[in-house]
Amino acid sequence: MAFDATSTAAEVVSGHDLTGKEAMVTGGASGLGLETARALAGAGARVVVAGRDAAKGEAAAARLRAETGSDLVVFRSLDLGSLKSIENWTHGHVAAGRPLHILVANAGVMAPPLTRTADGFESQFGTNHLGHFALATGLLPSLRAADGARVVSLSSRAHRRGDVDFDDPNYLRSPYDPWEAYGRSKTANALFAVALTDRFADDGITCNAVMPGAIRTGLQRHIGPERLREMGWADADGGLADLPGWKTPAQGAATSVWAAVARELDGVGGKYLDDCAIAEPWTKDDDPPTGHYLPYALDPVHAARLWDLSEGLVSRPGRG
Repeated sequence: MAFDATSTAAEVVSGHDLTGKEAMVTGGASGLGLETARALAGAGARVVVAGRDAAKGEAAAARLRAETGSDLVVFRSLDLGSLKSIENWTHGHVAAGRPLHILVANAGVMAPPLTRTADGFESQFGTNHLGHFALATGLLPSLRAADGARVVSLSSRAHRRGDVDFDDPNYLRSPYDPWEAYGRSKTANALFAVALTDRFADDGITCNAVMPGAIRTGLQRHIGPERLREMGWADADGGLADLPGWKTPAQGAATSVWAAVARELDGVGGKYLDDCAIAEPWTKDDDPPTGHYLPYALDPVHAARLWDLSEGLVSRPGRG
């Protein structure tokens, strides 16, 4: 069945039985993550909602259990800005011996002032990319044990703001621009999908990058009301502007769920997905429209270089 920009996560997962499958959704307590977790739980998966805020996370898990009728939704505390937190998580999950069939790298931060993670990384590159890199690589034994695992990496059309700066990824020397940094982190999320698939497809692990669309969620929390109005994202009263092409959270989560369950993606990885379809490269000078990406976002040479860089950074934090 074909889906499009108007499809919802519930529609995409309809007809799929995920009984016996284990899924994990980072940032699963709100926004797109909550809708993704709801769809996967509704199809029978055991869903681990991961996030930093325990009270918010426990409340979200309880809500999902009530709404889906499944008691297989749990919250586990995870701080993607802390390699120690990630290490504790991955060691615990691997030690438990449960395969991990679906990992949705959904959590993210967008356009904050210059801040750094606990390990000294610029917060957007450190959280959006390096945190998920450390999480996925730490969970490789569980992903291998699934005998056909899918990793979903949330990218964005913002990748067109720039390629990864391999010489200064953490803005230790360069002037910081919050939107440039966000775009670079989203390019990194797409390149990660290429590199992970290239390295571990033979182990049954594939990864695709997802462009969810434009959706008002907590992701915009670092953008002030005045700036939101200037960008046309909010009306005069600060409410959601009536913008053509924007999606509801349930629609925004549809492509993530499609990446996680679509039968036509069996064994397929290293792609950029948009509106529940495989996007195409855009080689013209103007901005890529819906359904397209800039080629550097899936460049295999850049992907391999980023993987090596990321391995070095997470093993020796503070040196990038």
